[in-house]
Amino acid sequence: MSTALAPSPDPIAGPFRDPRGTVSAELWNKQVGLLMRDYPFDTVMAHRVLGQAYAYLITAMEHRGEGLGLAPGKIVDIGVHTVILDTVAYAALCEKYNAGHLLHHVPLVEAKNDGSVMRIARLIAAGGFDVDLPLWEADATCGPCHPGSDSH
Repeated sequence: MSTALAPSPDPIAGPFRDPRGTVSAELWNKQVGLLMRDYPFDTVMAHRVLGQAYAYLITAMEHRGEGLGLAPGKIVDIGVHTVILDTVAYAALCEKYNAGHLLHHVPLVEAKNDGSVMRIARLIAAGGFDVDLPLWEADATCGPCHPGSDSH
């Protein structure tokens, strides 16, 4: 079994997109620290989760208006929450990547079992980000977010 979905980078533009490049090193390190503070993650795991969270958020923003009902699994969602709860930085991210529109967070009480987690993983790979497949496969059948909307 492969441990990564093959990204589809632009053959002209060059290498895969690096989620660390979406924010400053200072903010990245702060959010890694927040993950390590709030969850039982070591440095390596915190970087992995945060990277997938940013890849997810940027991809969801790039597909705004398509009503795809995108959702990360529970593990990646932890990183997404860390980004969203840093509200000033999150607003700046939405300004830069989502034309100033807030990507709302609309959680469900029960996780949906509609394949949306692996669909977004494939969409992230198609957008040129490397997908850390074990983080997505852990919750491959369920996503905790609202279906059929542009929200997270």
